[in-house]
Amino acid sequence: MFCGQNLDHHGNLAPLWACLPTGCAQTLADHRQTRPVSPLFLLQDQDKEYVGFATLPNQVHRKSVKKGFDFTLMVAGESGLGKSTLVNSLFLTDLYKDRKLLNAEERITQTVEITKHTVDIEEKGVKLKLTIVDTPGFGDAVNNTECWKSVADYIDQQFEQYFRDESGLNRKNIQDNRVHCCLYFISPFGHGLRPLDVEFMKALHEKVNIVPVLAKADTLTPTEVKKKKIKIREEIEQYGIKIYQFPDCDSDEDEDFKQQDSELKESIPFAVIGSNTVVEAKGKRVRGRLYPWGIVEVENSAHCDFVKLRNMLIRTHMQDLKDVTRETHYENYRAHCIQSMTRMVVKERNRNKLTRESGTDFPIPALSGVADETEKLIREKDEELRRMQEMLQRIQDQMMA
Repeated sequence: MFCGQNLDHHGNLAPLWACLPTGCAQTLADHRQTRPVSPLFLLQDQDKEYVGFATLPNQVHRKSVKKGFDFTLMVAGESGLGKSTLVNSLFLTDLYKDRKLLNAEERITQTVEITKHTVDIEEKGVKLKLTIVDTPGFGDAVNNTECWKSVADYIDQQFEQYFRDESGLNRKNIQDNRVHCCLYFISPFGHGLRPLDVEFMKALHEKVNIVPVLAKADTLTPTEVKKKKIKIREEIEQYGIKIYQFPDCDSDEDEDFKQQDSELKESIPFAVIGSNTVVEAKGKRVRGRLYPWGIVEVENSAHCDFVKLRNMLIRTHMQDLKDVTRETHYENYRAHCIQSMTRMVVKERNRNKLTRESGTDFPIPALSGVADETEKLIREKDEELRRMQEMLQRIQDQMMA
């Protein structure tokens, strides 16, 4: 038996065993006198410990890259804290080209609005559909009582829409508009959290991943930043606010990742500076702010936590933020809806049972035959569907109340 396309150094056809790797060729030479062995068997025997499911991550990766990713980020905080500038700095894009700035008189009468900006970003073949949810008017009025209610209602509306789509007939292309993360901007002026900050985070911490951000950190000295961070962390714990918790590192993670995770946890709240202006510092062009006393570099870790926040949001914890939203916040909403629906169904059935026993309900005429029985079942299903729609509407009204 010969290899069809393999020649030895004399130009003659080489025997089959000469085409095999050294180990396999020796095995075949030892056994060819006693029993003929298939070379395919020898090659398979060499990889008998390898099944092939180790390629599953590659399959998932190819499918995910082809499908693309989506991420919804909410920014909240009073006007003038640099929310728009920071978002543009994070994703190197301009999402607020047509923004209109209101004067002081217009802000007094302005109510909290919810605006969405969606942009498709592509980097090295990976597509990301980024949605930024902004809350203009939050905290700007003279009376800010329950100004967070419209924000909470918006988050619930996205949960409700996803729940309806998930429970519908066509579940193939469900659009996920659930809010995966909320950056809450804390004013650098003051001695910690204000009552509005506490009420907002307590109203939303069961609905969304809250990441507190200390805005305009360039207005504070490094010592003031450190003290303010400690004060804010103490107040968050004191008031029982549940902000986003970074997952614990696995034991097999490398030391660099563990060190990075530890630094992220210690950086809460992230002291950030935003800038879309390029300035020259020490012969290099960097994004930063130019002051009479020097230059503040946005991407310099010694100046602020911008790089740490960007790494957390995009490079290390974006998928975990989505997982927590799906597995915790949305599941809590879904369980609450199902429990409410179940209670209403039981109550409706008991009411119908009492009505039938009292004889006040209109009697259903006796039906005979298969066609009549089918018609009866269809009527019952239609009636049940109508009751379910009414219950969903009542649940929505109760949650909006």
